[in-house]
Amino acid sequence: MKEVAFYNDNFVDINDNVIPIQERGHQFGDGVYEVIRVYYGKPFLLKEHLDRLERSASAIELKLPFPRTKIIEIIEEGLKRSNISEAEIYFQITRGIAPRQHHFPNISSTFSMTIRSAKKVDDQERKEGINVLLLDDVRWLNCYIKSLNLLPNVMAKQKAIANQCREAILVRNGIVTEGSSSNVFVFKNGILYTHPATNRILHGITRAKVIQLAKQQNINVKEQEFDVQFLQSANEVFITSTSVELLPVKKINDARLPIDRPKTNKLYEEYKKLYTY
Repeated sequence: MKEVAFYNDNFVDINDNVIPIQERGHQFGDGVYEVIRVYYGKPFLLKEHLDRLERSASAIELKLPFPRTKIIEIIEEGLKRSNISEAEIYFQITRGIAPRQHHFPNISSTFSMTIRSAKKVDDQERKEGINVLLLDDVRWLNCYIKSLNLLPNVMAKQKAIANQCREAILVRNGIVTEGSSSNVFVFKNGILYTHPATNRILHGITRAKVIQLAKQQNINVKEQEFDVQFLQSANEVFITSTSVELLPVKKINDARLPIDRPKTNKLYEEYKKLYTY
């Protein structure tokens, strides 16, 4: 097994320095990205990730350098070269390379990709849940775009880690939006709540699949706003993302949640069935 990288038109060594100084992704964060989990050698929910990639690119008026079929070919060839069966694919598309100016230059976009072994969630965290830190949501208003502009998310995550928390949960004007790199779900009185898919949150691929699974299990799902008090008084809370799947929360700031999480555990078992071939 080996880590694999791709830049523009060729597979390259993952340690090569391939990003030019005047790359707009480097200078402006002018681009979009996706992270795809691979189970048993197969990209999981690939269509949904590529659909979101196209929506994000369209939202910032970015033309993709390759058609979808070519991107899939690159992914498949990369997985073959890596021979990593449990992998994480990261790829990004930027507006390209040009002398620095704020408005869009007439250039070709840049594609880069890495394939590495998937990060594993600690077994104890999976079983016992994680601590999270509440922080103000100071991001821009188009969080549905999966753009490279992640500095507020990075700073929020760092504050969480510095406070011995796994994740930061963001709050805007009293309303819980999402995590710094995750979506947030709440079980209360048997109903599953999550913030609606507006421009204020990333429309998570795992989020959408969990909502679908919950409805299939006859769980009442409400996509509606809720506040911090509602969050901290929940019966169960969990976060979702491509990397962590469903991960329970045990403590929000100083508020401890119930240790029994039957509904979260059931949903997680159903989720795992989707990729267990």
